[in-house]
Amino acid sequence: MMARGETYEEFVDKFRPKKTTDDCYTPPHVYDAVLGWVAREYGVDPRDVVRPFWPGGDFESFCYPEGCAVVDNPPFSILARVCGFYLDRGIRFFLFAPSLTCLSGRSVVMRMNHLVTDCAIVYENGAEVRTSFVTNMGDQSMVMQSAPELSRVVSEAVEAGRERRSLPKYEYPDNVVTAAMVQRYAKYGIEFNVRRDECVPISALDMQKADAKGIFGGGLLLAERAAAERAAAERAAAERAAAERAAAERWALSVRELAIIDRLSGKERS
Repeated sequence: MMARGETYEEFVDKFRPKKTTDDCYTPPHVYDAVLGWVAREYGVDPRDVVRPFWPGGDFESFCYPEGCAVVDNPPFSILARVCGFYLDRGIRFFLFAPSLTCLSGRSVVMRMNHLVTDCAIVYENGAEVRTSFVTNMGDQSMVMQSAPELSRVVSEAVEAGRERRSLPKYEYPDNVVTAAMVQRYAKYGIEFNVRRDECVPISALDMQKADAKGIFGGGLLLAERAAAERAAAERAAAERAAAERAAAERWALSVRELAIIDRLSGKERS
């Protein structure tokens, strides 16, 4: 029964399963790609690998065989606790982690390595999460590194498993406009309009038809005035996008932090 003042969408939303990062169960083909990389990089025998994380499982009560290695995707909300548990017991691990917050576990951040990748993994629940990895294996002096080869391996596995086709990206002359283009103008606050007497609807350019291609969602073929307006709108959108990037806030280092850097640099020189 709907509560007073509750909209229909709010009522229906209460019964929809929520996608959280704690429900991000890894697709088998992605996990296999990660496991293969770990085996090659660290010499881990896949037969020694254990996976203590599953719905209703308790990683702290799990029986860890001697010499095992945990390669798994734990609930991200307790990642620091999980890492601390393994670090304190000398259990090898290689764990999935959220990219943007993988350094946020203050109690464990300096005790393990963070392999940062450019991977957007689509998990079993449909959630797409930028994912990196944390480990206590490998060079013990490392605390963070980029992992381009791992990025490539995982990204290829993700792409191979995608059920939907990505749309091709085309560039069009100024005399063609699509809804996607005008959506971008609206985003950057740019006024743009087309009159009925200066356009005709099209589904593809003649050159596209020869290759059995088309304009996704259709478009309009514009007269010269409207084409000039579109060209101006495109330039304005590009300028505002550049200004938006330039306006991103840049934080400066404090005197205390600069002193720490000097001390660290001195250690490197000694």
